[in-house]
Amino acid sequence: MEVILLERVGKLGNMGEVVRVKNGFARNFLLPQNKALRATKENRERFEVMKGDLEVRNKELRGEAETAAKKVDGKSVIVIRQAGESGNLYGSVSPRDIANALGEAGASVNRTQIVLNTPIKTIGMYKVPVALHPEVEVTVSVIVARTADEAQRVQRGEDVTIRREEGDTEAVAEDAFFEPKAAEARHANEEEEDDSDDKK
Repeated sequence: MEVILLERVGKLGNMGEVVRVKNGFARNFLLPQNKALRATKENRERFEVMKGDLEVRNKELRGEAETAAKKVDGKSVIVIRQAGESGNLYGSVSPRDIANALGEAGASVNRTQIVLNTPIKTIGMYKVPVALHPEVEVTVSVIVARTADEAQRVQRGEDVTIRREEGDTEAVAEDAFFEPKAAEARHANEEEEDDSDDKK
């Protein structure tokens, strides 16, 4: 389907351009959100009449977006989530979660402005683009961690998903529940039992 763009659309074109797009993209996104008109003869004439108003409106919106960009650009937010030892989240971090975190940090952003192609599913630090206007895009840092303490470690660049060696894990697991002297006595008892079993 051919459409006339009413505003700049990333990777598609600028205002006033006639572009060919897939029918579904036009029907489900461009037309309902008033980003484009079907490229019919009547709509081409209508666009010429609307062009001046659209340019003025676009300039105003871009100015507002540039003001908002100063508050948002480079901001860093922390999202706390439950995750396994390997760092895989039980769930994910979506654009809505990032928009809410930015809102709590004093930056008003709509979830549709968060440019996140796939949800975040592991612990770490991510640079996420935020499109405040088709011509104004900024980047925010999103730190995903299990605790605030861990978030600080991630921010410093530490890898918090490093697994312990298997032997270390077993030793820690065995002795973590006993005081040092009690653990030694327990090991001594086990050795005595092994000796008495050998004698039998």
